[in-house]
Amino acid sequence: MERQDNQRGQGGNDDKEARLKAALKANLARRKAQARARKTPADTASQDKSAPPSED
Repeated sequence: MERQDNQRGQGGNDDKEARLKAALKANLARRKAQARARKTPADTASQDKSAPPSED
């Protein structure tokens, strides 16, 4: 039985690598988007705090 599983595994290895590559790419894109989303409000808030209040 090991031979059958091994032969089946060889053909599926490329598929597995392709799935893992796609999952890694999607995960990286998601993490980058999350980092950008976290960064944007903080940058805006820090700019607001550093600006002197207007005296009208």
